Amino acid sequence: MTQVKTGDTVRIHYTGTLSDGTTFDSSAGRDPLEFTVGSGQIIPGLDKAIPGMTPGDKKTVEIASEEAYGPVHPEAVQQVPRTEIPDHIPLDLGTQLQVQTPTGQTVQVVVAEVTETEVTLDANHPLAGKDLTFAIELVEIA
Repeated sequence: MTQVKTGDTVRIHYTGTLSDGTTFDSSAGRDPLEFTVGSGQIIPGLDKAIPGMTPGDKKTVEIASEEAYGPVHPEAVQQVPRTEIPDHIPLDLGTQLQVQTPTGQTVQVVVAEVTETEVTLDANHPLAGKDLTFAIELVEIA
């Protein structure tokens, strides 16, 4: 059977879990994830686990945060005066918002903390700083 090599387009089924066993994403009930190996379309640790697999192979890989979504960057957490946020914007913890930077770039943030005077917004990826485990199955090499 043909083995996957860098540059191949593949389709995989996967289930991603955190160290406590919580599933954060899965392709179950959906079409397999399709990507080109080595192209940077998926996290580096998962990308590196695919070469050498053949269709039908299954494996579980543990990926350190550095090879997943990276470390938590403290500079990506900002306190904003509550008076600068319009009243119609929901400020429940965990709410995802889009904000515009001074340079005009749109950034996804999460409401991390709310006090009487400030709102803490976190632009880190929700999985930053977390080690991940993926159960993967190579469905096919396209």
